[in-house]
Amino acid sequence: MDIPKIILATEADRQQVFSAIMLSFANDPVSRWLMRSAHDYVTHASVVNQVFCGAAIGHHSAYKTENIEGVAMWLPPGVLPDEEQFAGLLFEVIAEEMAEDAAKFFTAMAEYHPQDPCWYLAVLAVDPVYQAKGYGGALMKAALAMVDKQAMPAYLESSNPRNISLYQRHGFEPMGEVQFGSSPVLTPMYRAARG
Repeated sequence: MDIPKIILATEADRQQVFSAIMLSFANDPVSRWLMRSAHDYVTHASVVNQVFCGAAIGHHSAYKTENIEGVAMWLPPGVLPDEEQFAGLLFEVIAEEMAEDAAKFFTAMAEYHPQDPCWYLAVLAVDPVYQAKGYGGALMKAALAMVDKQAMPAYLESSNPRNISLYQRHGFEPMGEVQFGSSPVLTPMYRAARG
């Protein structure tokens, strides 16, 4: 396969970007633990994801393949999702019996996030039709070139164990695991500054 061209997503791409993210995460262990029914997922995922990583578009750090087969939503140092709004949206759809585990899950997730300035890969998503074809790797390589030019560290949370090897190939190392009750395992990962 030819290496896909990677460019920045713009506001005009927003709907297509979040459509790709929604498709990519339809089988994601953490996303579907939080939004178990198909209806809840289809109805809420796009809004939840826009709150979680939508700021990347305005900060010119949302990378996409030319035809939006995949996207990488990077938040610059000092920019984080609106946790209050994000939690509020999620807790509208989380089953009542899961609420305590979900609260502990998000608290532990936040504790891993580095306190020092770093780039945060909030979402890496590839439309399932294009997965395992090099799109994710190309998106990582393009964004990490920018991160390395700034000599900054990077951080992410892998919500799917099958993606850990991709992140490790790009220099990320597991920091531990987050898991409570019925939740799947989430793996926070850190990449030291280079360049």
